[in-house]
Amino acid sequence: MAEHGNFEGLQCWQECFKLKEYIRKDILIQLPKIEKFELYSQLLRAARSTTANIAEGWGRHHRKDSIRFMIIARGSVAEVLDHTIEARHCNYISSEQLLEVRKQTSTCLKLINGYIKYLSTKLKD
Repeated sequence: MAEHGNFEGLQCWQECFKLKEYIRKDILIQLPKIEKFELYSQLLRAARSTTANIAEGWGRHHRKDSIRFMIIARGSVAEVLDHTIEARHCNYISSEQLLEVRKQTSTCLKLINGYIKYLSTKLKD
């Protein structure tokens, strides 16, 4: 999937894409119809926002802008976790599914933070 010279080559984007796919294929289908325009919609938007902001930040070709979009992506990852905690609290998903989201979001956050650090060191050059 990763292409050289494209945001798809960023490890943080790849892991956020995996998170987004897990949310789409394994979590959203568990939510009841009454949540279609509430939790379902919010969770889908947050999951999409993770990769979209990484892509937009990459496309800016300006390190300060890139960092700003990575910070937004990091916030979206946290939002995904928050929504899945709520889904578990409402008994829409299993404890195992929440644990999987916790693992994936932790990985995403570490990679985004690493990329932010990398971009920050480039600012000092």
